Amino acid sequence: MNNIQKEDRPDRFSVQPVVVDGVLVVTVHGEIDYAVKDLLSQALLSEDGTVPPPRIVADLSGVTFMDSSGINVFINAHHRVSKAQGWLRIADAQESVARLLHLVGIDQIIDCHPTVEQALNT
Repeated sequence: MNNIQKEDRPDRFSVQPVVVDGVLVVTVHGEIDYAVKDLLSQALLSEDGTVPPPRIVADLSGVTFMDSSGINVFINAHHRVSKAQGWLRIADAQESVARLLHLVGIDQIIDCHPTVEQALNT
């Protein structure tokens, strides 16, 4: 599991990875943009970026903004996890972020759920 230190990330962004019943749940807070895309990618994928965790839930309940950099991170993570026979699910996105995910069609590619619990139990 990735350990992203506070000094490695901008004040407006944080991630908290935790394993729940064998699923990596990454809780994200703040703004997802170009400045933090690599930190988000590190939190979702393995330390060296070669072998992704097999099952991931991205909890976006604390995300207040996301631009195309975040979209690209999620698409890349989805493709890499899928190739490893795993899955990525997005959970609890705030209305503005959920709207963006819908407008660009991410919700047609990556399963999006209203709560982390539903994402874990689907």
